[in-house]
Formats: sequence, structure tokens, C-alpha cells
Amino acid sequence: MRIGFLLLSLLLLTTFAPPRLHRLPDLPDQPIVSFTPVSIRPERGIGERAGGLVFLGGWTIESNDYRFGGISALHVGESEILAASDAGILFRFTRPDIGIRPAIRIIPLSDGPGSPRRKSDRDSEAMVAANGHIWIAFERTNAVWRYSRDTLGKESAAAPRAMRKWRANSGSEAMLRLPDGRFMIFSEGAGDEANSDRKTSDVLLFDGDPSDPDTPVRKLLYSPPHGYRITDAAILSDGRILFLNRRFALFEGMSAKLGIMKPAELMPGTILRGNEVADLRPPMAVDNMEALSVARENGRTIVWIASDDNFSPLQRTLLLKFMLAG
Repeated sequence: MRIGFLLLSLLLLTTFAPPRLHRLPDLPDQPIVSFTPVSIRPERGIGERAGGLVFLGGWTIESNDYRFGGISALHVGESEILAASDAGILFRFTRPDIGIRPAIRIIPLSDGPGSPRRKSDRDSEAMVAANGHIWIAFERTNAVWRYSRDTLGKESAAAPRAMRKWRANSGSEAMLRLPDGRFMIFSEGAGDEANSDRKTSDVLLFDGDPSDPDTPVRKLLYSPPHGYRITDAAILSDGRILFLNRRFALFEGMSAKLGIMKPAELMPGTILRGNEVADLRPPMAVDNMEALSVARENGRTIVWIASDDNFSPLQRTLLLKFMLAG
């Protein structure tokens, strides 16, 4: 994904890619994942409110495998979490909240646009998992691929014409699947010249599978909170759309805002806007919040958020669990 903050990279000495070493570390015989509990606020725990979210748990995630990190998309299941990194690698790891021994599988995508050796070719920023399939949107190549969830083998792929003018580092950043099978893909960058003030970004509404080159598509727009850019989106069980937005400010650091939009008729040119439901900022536990997943648990709507550590030792992979109140 594009943070777009060159100054941030200079201050934090990050490269937004795995460290460039003369020799990469050896891969472990068995990848290990560990979870360290964190609170949403210092000295405060479960039940703490963050706007319309109720904190249920938080963890920093680490692994002995240098390929772990860069999480940009998330799907939380009953016992396992599926995550995609912006280096074209999938992670399947145990949920930290269910009390069983942590385990992880690290799976580089064997098929994808360009070369698996080039991080920019496999910059996986958005993902949908449904009905035995996984759809992944690649930002820099403006492509959408569909994989078998079981084998991770390629099933179909497309480079939609409507995405071709999206700038290489401002392309597909979020994707969701509507209950009727339509897909929405959100660009991180600005819209067309009429919207070059960056107050809106392009959204494409596909009538069906976006990995099918023949799927009809229409253009909408998304208006994020001022100063923020979208990093992920998810559909709630009642049809509302939940947006995750992220910002960096020099003297404030990282922050994230979540907004909810009621179901609406999605006509060409519609501008999507969310009503703010939560504002996450220091001293809360917050980092480069990139990934969002929504689930149902004991009749409650559960919101999971994860951060992209940019493969930097100065950042964290955070995983936060909330209940949506109301």
C-alpha cells in the first residue's frame, strides 16, 4: 500500500519492504507465531470504549520467519485467521482468542501478476474469501486474481480496463463482496481530474466476479474523513458498509477512523460516505492500520483490525478485536 509519507519513512528509517540484506536469513524448520496481549489504552483493558467499538482484546504478533509482516488484508474465521501481505504472501494462523496452541502457515503465492521475486508485482492490498474462493487485488499491477481457497491455485484473473489509469502506488486498496455477489474495489488514490483535490477516490462496482474480464463495471466515488485515505472495507450482516481509514500526521503519528454507511442504491457517480463510529489515535494502541474483517459471534458483530508493520523493527503487527455497539 502507499502510505504516501516520504517524511515518515525517513524518520522511521523504514523501506516499506523486507530488509535488503546481502544474504536473507535462513528459513526456520518450523515457522512459529507468538501473541503478546496489549490494551487499547494504557492500563485499561477489556470493555474499554473507542467510540462505537467495545474493546475485546488486542495482541502484537511476531514470528521467527522473516517473511511475516506487511499485513494488508484480513479474513477471520471460526478458529483461523487468513491474512495477505503486501509482498504476495498469505498467512494462516491460529486465532489468539480461542485458547489453543498458536500455529502458522506461511504460503507465498505461486501464481500472480509479474514475478514472485518482485514485491511490487505481488503487492496484495485487498482480499475477499467466500464460497471456497479467495480474491486478491494487486495494487501496483491493477489486477484481480481468484484462487482456490483449498489449493491456492489460480482460477481466473483480470486487469480491468477501469483500473488501468490508477497510478501504480495508488491503486486497489480495499475490496468487499456484497450479499448479491457484486464486488466493490476502492482506489487509494484520488479520482479523476475533477476530483484531484483528493477529497474523493474512485470506487468500482462490479456486477459480478472482478476476476472475469467480461464483468460489467460502473464507477462510484468514496469520500473519506478529511486528511485520511481508505485502507479497507467490509460488509456488515445488515448490509451496511464499514470503512477503515488511516492517516499520518507529523506531530500526531498514526491514527485510524472507522465509518459506517447505511445501505444505499449504488448508482453511477454515487459518493459513498461513512458516519464516524470510532477514532483510534495515540495513546491508544494504533499503528499503520490496514486490514479489516467483520464476523458474527454469539449474536454480536465483531470487528477485527490489523496493522501493516512495513517490515520495520520500529513498527508492530497489531491485531485488535472489538464489538460493534449498536
